[in-house]
Amino acid sequence: MIRWALAFCMTGQAAFAACAEDKVTVRGDWGQAHFSIKLADDPEERAQGLMFVEEMATLEGMLFIYEAPRNATFWMRNTLIPLDMIFTNAAGRITHVHRDAIPLDETTIDGGDEVLAVLEINGGLAARLGIDVGDALQHPAFGANAVLPCE
Repeated sequence: MIRWALAFCMTGQAAFAACAEDKVTVRGDWGQAHFSIKLADDPEERAQGLMFVEEMATLEGMLFIYEAPRNATFWMRNTLIPLDMIFTNAAGRITHVHRDAIPLDETTIDGGDEVLAVLEINGGLAARLGIDVGDALQHPAFGANAVLPCE
């Protein structure tokens, strides 16, 4: 069932809103994937993140958005599920992918400098889909100068 859902997602969904606050599209040479997301766009939401979440559907995630590009670091304190962390610059271009972050690990995960947003998805999914550095995210947060602007 998961493979069918991923294949359907990667071939496109006419009914999926391309640009909405609760949706993210990730696009690369491998195709594209659409995620339903929760936003973490203020300090309290970013601090909480996905802590204490016991499970997340395959094509769900959380998008952390900063007010301006910055050095972004994370840890997995109180995070119960493995996550892939996809770091992007102000244009939505993926600059770093941290795969399979270990639940409850307090080791600092450094996403690098000039990070505007971070997409957290289920651990292992970035590798299964082929998401990598150089791919792009589409979301209204990236504005008109985005690699994949909203239409």
